[in-house]
Amino acid sequence: MPTDPYAEAQLSEDDGTALWVGPRQAEHRLVLLHGWGADADDLLELGAELISADPASLNLSVVALRAPLPHPGGLGRQWYDLQQPEWPQLPQARRDLRQRLLALGRSVPLENTCLLGFSQGAAMAIDVATGCGADACEPLALAGLIACSGYPHPDWQPTGPRTDILLTHGEQDPVVPFAASQALESALAGAGGSVRRIAFPGGHCIDPGLITTMRDFLLAGWRGR
Repeated sequence: MPTDPYAEAQLSEDDGTALWVGPRQAEHRLVLLHGWGADADDLLELGAELISADPASLNLSVVALRAPLPHPGGLGRQWYDLQQPEWPQLPQARRDLRQRLLALGRSVPLENTCLLGFSQGAAMAIDVATGCGADACEPLALAGLIACSGYPHPDWQPTGPRTDILLTHGEQDPVVPFAASQALESALAGAGGSVRRIAFPGGHCIDPGLITTMRDFLLAGWRGR
């Protein structure tokens, strides 16, 4: 009976900072960024649905990054503390995530890497890939970027995004206002980015009805559109 690579994902931790599925040296990669209070394993099931096969057979590496800070509630992790006024940990969180993505790019080029984030992870993905706020950096040339239920950071300024971007957001989201994705779309389009936004009737979640759409988006990015 074949082994399910996702069933063994937690055995593949790399110094507690990430969960790896599939080969480290691969042709393509999917990087997952979890939300506030979750952990690296939170999006692995979604990753499995999105690739719909053994990642080794696709020559695909899946990496779920773990946020660096413990959540103040005692469970889960956070990229920065949302409860601190003006989010003082955000600049360092940006720098750290950018360095982690650049380091991953040494084994699989970022041009062959798709990035997917949810909630706080989506905000981090959008920010680091397209702007970096006051620490303005060159946009990352990714194969694709999906941001689910994300929001713009206050000082974020996108500068010529170098990847196609898909935004998804529930119209009844009680955690991150639906208008946040509208603001993201407007700013990204205004900076010349290729962006598509999909609304769905629902709350703070990743809509299962969009799995096929997200899968097609990722495959198009890996195939060079």
